[in-house]
Amino acid sequence: MTMAKKTPLYNKHLASNAKMVDFGGWQMPLHYGSQINEHHQVRRDAGVFDVSHMTVVDLTGQSVRDFLRYLLANDVGKLKKSGKALYSCMLNEQGGVIDDLIVYFQDDTHYRMIVNAATRDKDMAWLTQQAKPFAVDIRERDDLAMLAVQGPQVREKVGPLLPENLRAYVMALAPFYASWNNDDFFVGRTGYTGEDGFEMILPAKQAPDFWDSLLAVGIEPVGLGARDTLRLEAGMNLYGADMDENYTPLESGLAWTVAFKPSHRDFIGRSALQTQRKSKSHQVMVGLILQEKGILRAHQIVSAPGKGEGLITSGTFSPTLGVSIAFARVPAGTDSQVTVTIRNKSLPAQVVKPPFVRQGKACYQ
Repeated sequence: MTMAKKTPLYNKHLASNAKMVDFGGWQMPLHYGSQINEHHQVRRDAGVFDVSHMTVVDLTGQSVRDFLRYLLANDVGKLKKSGKALYSCMLNEQGGVIDDLIVYFQDDTHYRMIVNAATRDKDMAWLTQQAKPFAVDIRERDDLAMLAVQGPQVREKVGPLLPENLRAYVMALAPFYASWNNDDFFVGRTGYTGEDGFEMILPAKQAPDFWDSLLAVGIEPVGLGARDTLRLEAGMNLYGADMDENYTPLESGLAWTVAFKPSHRDFIGRSALQTQRKSKSHQVMVGLILQEKGILRAHQIVSAPGKGEGLITSGTFSPTLGVSIAFARVPAGTDSQVTVTIRNKSLPAQVVKPPFVRQGKACYQ
């Protein structure tokens, strides 16, 4: 039996009375007492997540840009300015999603990629295999820790804690850009909550002290439970639930992440996606809002009048909206009203286009 791994902040979580659970082979905090309170803390103020279980990979070499243009469904050729980030899926030849990730352009020979914890082994094997013809060096950075600091008050609270020679650059960052200080501190204006904030990568040995400094200015620790309700409200997919190797981005609400232009760029899975796109027979991902009392959960059956059936991939009670919300994969052309089977009852739900919440307010149509 493999022992669950611990992040550099494991003891800090215990000191804050975290309920620890296994997540992708890591011991991670589910909550620190109240998942609902932690959710509202991020929507209304500022919270910090330990995301050191995520895998940081540095890719270097003269052909790294060509490699990533072939590897990813989105096109890193769009990244012209140093620090710009790109969200993409990494596909197999059938167009199925091996993982979703963020890649940062540092310079023409250096990119940084953040991939999911639960897919680490298969991601690293796939990267290594596909990189061979390109002579790209792939380095997993297990010497680093990663924190996500999210919420409307984050910029005000975090600014004074940043390294002095980096502070002005970070505070001037546009969304989906990063700045860094050699290998000591890397800060991206990115996140998984729908709120403003930063994702910070720093040496593992510095992480506990920096965590303490965040808590000292009133940034509360937040666990995986609230991370899930926040990301679902924000309309953000979860790998293994809303997408996996059995489904393409076109079936997972991620068609916007596939760069079919320029037409001469070959990428892994392109042919399969083009065939699927022409057929227009695939299912699609939609948002659902339950219109009666109950909780939408993964694997519940969705009935679309005149179209057939679909399935919920992620569902929860939305603390911000006070209703139950979900992602569901349904037949193309599904109308605005469906029913969901919950405990042998058919309950009505409205079909909407995610996100459900943006900057703390309802935003679905």
